Amino acid sequence: MSHHLDTLFEFLRFQSVSADSAYTPQMLGCAEWLAGYFRKIGLSAEVHPTAGHPVVTARNEHRPDRRTVLIYGHYDVQPVDPLALWTRPPFEPAVEEGVIYARGSADNKGQIMAHILGVEETLKAKGDLPVNLIFLVEGEEEIGSGHLGPFLEAHRESLQPDVIAISDTGMISPDLPALTYGLRGILALEVRVKGPATDLHSGSYGGLAPNPATILARMIASLHDDEFRIAIPGFYDRVLPLQEWEREEWAKLPDTDDEFRKVIRSRGLLGETGYTSLERLWARPTAEVNGIGGGYQGEGSKTVIPSEAFAKLTFRLVPNQSPREIDALVRQHLQNICPPEVELTLSDSHIGEPFMSDPQSADGLAARRAVARTWECEPALIRQGGSIPILQTFQQVFGTDILLLGLAQPGCAAHAPNENFLVKNFEEGIRLNQALLEELAAVPAKS
Repeated sequence: MSHHLDTLFEFLRFQSVSADSAYTPQMLGCAEWLAGYFRKIGLSAEVHPTAGHPVVTARNEHRPDRRTVLIYGHYDVQPVDPLALWTRPPFEPAVEEGVIYARGSADNKGQIMAHILGVEETLKAKGDLPVNLIFLVEGEEEIGSGHLGPFLEAHRESLQPDVIAISDTGMISPDLPALTYGLRGILALEVRVKGPATDLHSGSYGGLAPNPATILARMIASLHDDEFRIAIPGFYDRVLPLQEWEREEWAKLPDTDDEFRKVIRSRGLLGETGYTSLERLWARPTAEVNGIGGGYQGEGSKTVIPSEAFAKLTFRLVPNQSPREIDALVRQHLQNICPPEVELTLSDSHIGEPFMSDPQSADGLAARRAVARTWECEPALIRQGGSIPILQTFQQVFGTDILLLGLAQPGCAAHAPNENFLVKNFEEGIRLNQALLEELAAVPAKS
């Protein structure tokens, strides 16, 4: 146990923030350290430069009679701001009452390190692995994996797996593991409304000059109807309906509304009429305002009509929805309702495809057996509300099953101050890796 935590803590101390160029030396140092650790446990490893941050790969000696398993993770982390809200320094990991606190502990260093240590333990005990194994650990997941797609294409032949395993999602609770078979996609863009050439006195020009803030507010309000359904024409045309077995499975899960209220800390929950909280989060699309601004923001009053206003929007999309199609619908809707007296500017979009896999496939069933061996209970079969855009690229390049076996808890504070990871789940992740490779090795090869 001490060795496991010491290794993870060494990994966590790297300030590998991919979004900020000031941390580039830390990113490079972390990649080199990781490759060195792979070599230390008996794998061959390479650090591959990209136009951004490096990709680290590692593998055992491959044999033609074994299946090939690729395990993906990332060594980059989110920025730590706001630093004042951390109760301990974010890059000085510590354990308190069975919980590891550090930036990256849950997302994703703790989870990928559990797999690495699982392989180390197997090699120590048996001297070999039951599969041909490839680790692929990138440094740009938190900024969109912009250079991973070209890397995969360039190394398609040497990386081609039979199945891909990823632990970058979550569990239902500390004692209820999950196999995630669906994730929402994403569309993000910025809306900017320009009116007068400068801010204007609201007494002299109010009621005459177009007010960008008011117009933008009306545009944002038009995104939903009174039942919180998205009101953009054609938005739901391709939404994959929930299957009955999904509703039944999710209805068996512990009642999470009280837990959601504790985490959200609002007066209540609000969303699309006719769906449970889990159904809204996992299987229904959303339209959200992530930021809004325009006009005077200081203390007190300043009676102006602002020259411009902006909003940052994201749309979480579900299987069968195309981000590019939704992008076109959103733009058309906003252009249709924007009055001609102002100028509307829409930024270039950031998109990610929804993800869906089959938990009943041979590899899905093998993963479920591995989870049952580790936790002595069947995993919950779930979708999750977040997005991992690179999954679509994996599917396009390799055409293989992807298994999402998360180890993080709902309250792990990923991307937030005081990010944390349970020691218990870290240790279980090590055992999961060992069971998973054994179960995947036994899956018959596809003819």
